[in-house]
Amino acid sequence: MRKLTSSDLKNLKLLQHYRIIRKWACKTCNIKDADLELLMYLDGLDLFTKQDFKMGTYSYSWDNRRWNRLLKEGWIVVWRKRNRTTQKYHLYKTSTRFKHLLSRMYRIMLGEEDMPNINSEGYMGKVLNKSIINLNADKKRGNG
Repeated sequence: MRKLTSSDLKNLKLLQHYRIIRKWACKTCNIKDADLELLMYLDGLDLFTKQDFKMGTYSYSWDNRRWNRLLKEGWIVVWRKRNRTTQKYHLYKTSTRFKHLLSRMYRIMLGEEDMPNINSEGYMGKVLNKSIINLNADKKRGNG
């Protein structure tokens, strides 16, 4: 099996529109940027503990409510509960909801799916919608 190289990733142009895609995902799902990126990190771990979560948060701004918020909103779910004898701690995973969102983001990055406009008022909403229109047009031209 052939390994991917940096030039392969550059040719795919995965990160060309990452910022717009991230902003769209956050606005659509009502989630913070840092939370989305942390969930992407945790999804790469597959199963994780609360300690893994704490280790992942070191590169983000301090938010002592983040863990409870992500659990309450259904972005993180318990995969296995502890039983105080053989299982000393809970194991968690990212939810199916997050996995669907991440898959959709990847499909948009690869040009397999168009990004829908958002229903947002104000200047920032208009700017984001204009960026989405440009992204979709760019993909149709074959540049992204």
